[in-house]
Amino acid sequence: MIVRRVFLTALFFLLAGLVAQPAAAADPKVRLTTTMGAVEIELDAARAPVSVKNFIAYVNAGHYDGTIFHRVIRGFMIQGGGFTRDMRRKQTGAPIRNEADNGLTNRAGTISMARTSDPHSASAQFFINTVDNPALDHRSKDMRGWGYAVFGRVVKGMDVVRRIEDVRTTRMGPMADVPRDPIVIEKAEVLR
Repeated sequence: MIVRRVFLTALFFLLAGLVAQPAAAADPKVRLTTTMGAVEIELDAARAPVSVKNFIAYVNAGHYDGTIFHRVIRGFMIQGGGFTRDMRRKQTGAPIRNEADNGLTNRAGTISMARTSDPHSASAQFFINTVDNPALDHRSKDMRGWGYAVFGRVVKGMDVVRRIEDVRTTRMGPMADVPRDPIVIEKAEVLR
C-alpha cells in the first residue's frame, strides 16, 4: 500500500511537471517600423540559426534604426540594412557563413541575407523577396551555386512591402534602383 502510494505520488508529480513545462519557444519575430508602415517578420531559428542570431544581434544593437531600403526592384525584391538616409554605408561586423543550403527557398515574402559575389560575405544587409526567386536558391556548394540564405518570412505587412516595391527609383552615384524619396526603417525591434 505504501509502495503504491509513493508510486502514484511520484507519477502525479512527474505528470504535473510534464504538463507544467512550457511549450517550445516560438520562432522569434522582428518588427521593422518604416516610414511606409510596419512589417513583421518571423525568423526560422531552427533552419537558419547563424543568420537569425546575426540578424537579431544587429536589431538589438540598433543597427537598422535610421537605415533605408536602398535598393528596390519591382518584380524582384526590396533591400535594406546597410545605408543611412544620406547614403553612407554603415559599419558592420564580420561576415557570416552562408546557410542557403538549409532547405528554405526564396519565395515571395521571405527574407534573405544580401551578400557580394563571395558566398560567405553576408553581414547586416537583407532583402525581402517580392516574387518567387528560384534563381537565388542554393544549388551547389561552389561560387555559382551557393545561393542566398533565407532566414524568415513576412507574417504581417506584406502590403507595406508591396507599397515599397512600387516606389519610383533613381540612380545615386554608382547605385541604381534607389528610391527617390528615402524609405527609412525608423525602428527595428524583437517582439517579446
